[in-house]
Amino acid sequence: MKIWAAIRDAVIGWIMLLRGEEGWRAHFRLTPAGFATALIIFACLNFLAVAITSLGIGLPSLIGVVAAMFVLALPLTATVVVLLGTRMALRSEKPVLDVLVPATYAITAFLFVEGFLAMLGGPVVMLAWLGLAYLLYRLARAAMGWNAAFSAGFAVLTVVLLVAMRLALYMLSTTAAGSPI
Repeated sequence: MKIWAAIRDAVIGWIMLLRGEEGWRAHFRLTPAGFATALIIFACLNFLAVAITSLGIGLPSLIGVVAAMFVLALPLTATVVVLLGTRMALRSEKPVLDVLVPATYAITAFLFVEGFLAMLGGPVVMLAWLGLAYLLYRLARAAMGWNAAFSAGFAVLTVVLLVAMRLALYMLSTTAAGSPI
């Protein structure tokens, strides 16, 4: 199956990227079709995460599933927003798919690690955020050729935006749930 081959290649590509080896790009399809494949894997695994999470209480309604998947897509949304903003600020002409395709696979893995750490409870979830920031830093250095400061800024801003969006949604949902209207 192509999906399993894409996941295997992504794991190999990320290992090479983290080791600083050349040739990591060959393990990712850095095309719109490759990005679509990564998004399909991301969506399927997010749906699986929602289904597994709700085993004890039953699968939520369609609106509940869509809302949960929307929240799970926030890390990818944060990455796209910060990537485009940083790229525009630096006037970079590098293709965004060089970052988006590998980042989608990394964020998919991040969501599972974060979910597992959340089951342990408490501030240990921050380890997943630090891990994601490190992965994004390495990716920005390798794919975009940005210096350490810009790559670190990209990684930190992405994680901060992710946390801020989740916090804002939480605040909105608790306000809406408690409103008398």
